[in-house]
Amino acid sequence: MLHYAIVFLIIAIIAAVFGFGGIAGTASWIAQVLFVVFLILFLVSFLTGRRPKV
Repeated sequence: MLHYAIVFLIIAIIAAVFGFGGIAGTASWIAQVLFVVFLILFLVSFLTGRRPKV
């Protein structure tokens, strides 16, 4: 998921350089949403991960 967020961020940067504001804004928004989802899933998996058996 982090991979897709980085891909959309790169697309947004390239689109902004070429002057496509609408596409750049949309790709930037998608990248932000994917990054937040990645962080939430990472924290959930970190907190509920496997515990060593005692």
